[in-house]
Amino acid sequence: MSSVRVSRHARTRMIAAVATVCALSAAPPVPQAVAADTPPYSETYRPQFHFTPEKNWMNDPNGLVYFKGEYHLFYQYNPNGNSWGDMSWGHAVSKDLVHWKELPLALSHDDEEMVFSGSAVVDWNNTTGFGTKKNPPMVAIYTSLAKDTGTQAQSLAYSTDRGRTWTRYQGNPVLDIGSKEFRDPKVQWYAPTKSWLMTVSLSTEHKVQFYSSRNLKDWDLLSEFGPAGATGGVWECPDLFPLAVDGDENTIKWVLVVNINPGGIAGGSAAQYFIGDFDGKKFTADDKGTYTPPTGTVVQDFEGTGFGTWTTTGTAYGDGPAAGALAGQGTVDGFDGKGLANSFHSGDGATGTLTSPEFTVGSPYLNFKVGGGRHPHEPGTVMEQGPPPEGTVLADFEGAGYGDWTTTGDAFGPAPAAGTLPNQQEVSGFLGEGLVNTYLNGDSTTGTLTSPEFTIDKKHLNFLIGGGNHPVGAADPTAVELLVDGQVVRSATGKDAEALNWASWDVGDLAGKKGRIRIVDDNSGGWGHLNVDHIMLSDTEARPVSQETSVNLIVDGEIVRSATGSNSETLDWASFDLRPYAGKQARIQIVDMNTAGWGHIMADQFTIADTAAKSVVQRADWADYGKDYYAAVSWENAPGDKRFMIGWMNNWDYSGAVPTSPWRGTQSIPREMALRTINGRIRLTSKPVDRLETLRRNTPATATGVTVNNTTKPLIGPAAKGKALDIEATFSLKDAERFGLKVRTGAGGEETVIGYDTTTQELYVDRTRSGAVDFNSTFPGVQRAPLQPRNGKVKLRILVDWSSVEVFGGSGEAVITDQIFPDPASQGVEVFAENGSVKLDRAGVWHLDSYRD
Repeated sequence: MSSVRVSRHARTRMIAAVATVCALSAAPPVPQAVAADTPPYSETYRPQFHFTPEKNWMNDPNGLVYFKGEYHLFYQYNPNGNSWGDMSWGHAVSKDLVHWKELPLALSHDDEEMVFSGSAVVDWNNTTGFGTKKNPPMVAIYTSLAKDTGTQAQSLAYSTDRGRTWTRYQGNPVLDIGSKEFRDPKVQWYAPTKSWLMTVSLSTEHKVQFYSSRNLKDWDLLSEFGPAGATGGVWECPDLFPLAVDGDENTIKWVLVVNINPGGIAGGSAAQYFIGDFDGKKFTADDKGTYTPPTGTVVQDFEGTGFGTWTTTGTAYGDGPAAGALAGQGTVDGFDGKGLANSFHSGDGATGTLTSPEFTVGSPYLNFKVGGGRHPHEPGTVMEQGPPPEGTVLADFEGAGYGDWTTTGDAFGPAPAAGTLPNQQEVSGFLGEGLVNTYLNGDSTTGTLTSPEFTIDKKHLNFLIGGGNHPVGAADPTAVELLVDGQVVRSATGKDAEALNWASWDVGDLAGKKGRIRIVDDNSGGWGHLNVDHIMLSDTEARPVSQETSVNLIVDGEIVRSATGSNSETLDWASFDLRPYAGKQARIQIVDMNTAGWGHIMADQFTIADTAAKSVVQRADWADYGKDYYAAVSWENAPGDKRFMIGWMNNWDYSGAVPTSPWRGTQSIPREMALRTINGRIRLTSKPVDRLETLRRNTPATATGVTVNNTTKPLIGPAAKGKALDIEATFSLKDAERFGLKVRTGAGGEETVIGYDTTTQELYVDRTRSGAVDFNSTFPGVQRAPLQPRNGKVKLRILVDWSSVEVFGGSGEAVITDQIFPDPASQGVEVFAENGSVKLDRAGVWHLDSYRD
């Protein structure tokens, strides 16, 4: 299940307090509101050639199997809403992996369990006895979450009518080790031993276990793999399969896919893989050798008794470097020598900064080691919490009740909360003794709290907010709303964190109007609550306070580069590209402004060098380098022994906030996987399934032999414009530093940039101006994938849908999958080159039909 939302939510409460800089909007995002007469599958962001359910929440693909002419796609599904919860198995089928038909719910949650991720097989020999050899059963092997204990165990269900109806096995669970972090079984028939093979994850231990069975009911442990590679988050949804190397059936290697969240290459969720050998019992990953970081000049190694010329504020760093772990801290490793900067003095509650003297930037890179909390720097925040701005307080929630505010439902109780409620992570950042806290009896309660009418007579409406990230427009929001004339004109939500932080609405255009504040908790799933305090009108904007744990590079007083930890006490390499700031004055500042879980930062070995150091995450292998490819698993029994894979096109960092309705969740395009030797290394490659080309309309719009010199211009012209496109392009390198294509260009400067950086030899997707990006601070950004030119050329295949781009570089070794939410009018396609010229050898642009046509 990618991500057991119940246990993960509980774990997140204990270990994470992400900065609650609120997602604000001047009005509810129009794309979230779906008109009653909108035809199905024509909503603003509805994908046209990617599978989505007609309505409700979807995440991980499950139960991928081919049987009697049909590819089955089961998936994590909430039959009761548009946010995570009531996990069940939805179901769709296809004859070609392109045209999908949604079927009724397959496996439903019930009073005892939720049905988490897993796999399905065809029991051809009827080893289970659930069918007959003439009519072999389909068997689903899934993780059952016991609602009373939280235990995760592996269970069975079976179908004898091609997956249309299912019966749970009465002997469930069939594999129970008493763990709350044991999930996502991938089962296959292993012919050499004539037995079933299960690959399943011990999520928080960063391990995969292998089990064997003759009948799918009785399982024996064979071995385990891990920890290895990237381990910044939990390991989930494993998959194991063999592939021929370079098409040579005499050279077989095994691929172990392990999905990780957070800690992916682009931040948050991602699909990691290992290549190695499997002997029927044990998987052994190929040895990639040891890593030696670039040499350079060390500017701070924290080996002295004090910090030298570096200056401190606050109490977080003590009087000098730490000699490893501090009191109450887990084992700290990964630092060099005997000392490091460690802000865990007095625990996570201490805050402060550690700042270098000013220096002139003269080297290309600054390399350093970083560990600790994952709380990124948030632009627009201030370092210190001052007093609230002067103004009129509408509610401070300090009384014994809510006064003349009115409530509905059961989420708010009879009076404000006095801080943290039972079983809740520590709530911080509120003022005084009381606040609104809808965690009464956990996330299950819902309701509203509405203010009396007031006159808007100041420029800003400020308030403190924390809690769940479920914006207005979602099926089940947790939000603060401003109502004028009965309409929601402003809204804000939390950031899946208990710490409250300031939010501010500019209400100058509403001067003199009457308004009401409504606090809404309609969500009963993970993070289904809201914390609110100190609502006030003021002529001064309240700015959110930094809650970061980060290493920042400051140039001309501005933070231009930033790195954070990964919620780990192990330090790892990070690197800042200094080349844009050559000759400028800069400072390094290590910042701890966080007082909650993982509210500390560690750093060591600051080194200026000619090349960038690479972290474990960067050195790991990734099936996709984008933000939106997770829980990737493959089909069993595919014709021709081909290996097709699909992933959930979303990221747990913001999955509950993406502006789609009445559905939330999309699957990637199915991909054909292969192992290829590229630049001397065996790599897992992928390409869109061939049958996708059946959606292409007629002949493409084409361009050939176009030289682009330091400019951006339309590609081909109106014939290339569109919202659903399949683009193939080949470039010949000249002297441009960056070049590529821009898609979905148009309204207000919107663009999604798909480029190649010749200075770093990286493919990249920049979605910072791709449309709606402000629903979560981690959404805008640039994703990069290493890609070396071949014979001086760069080849791209780009799939553009109404709310996504999937970019396949080279032979499919560099893939970037990103969601985008542009204005429907933004349909342009442009070619560009920066700081030089490039030759576009050829480009073809096909318009794609909907798979439902």
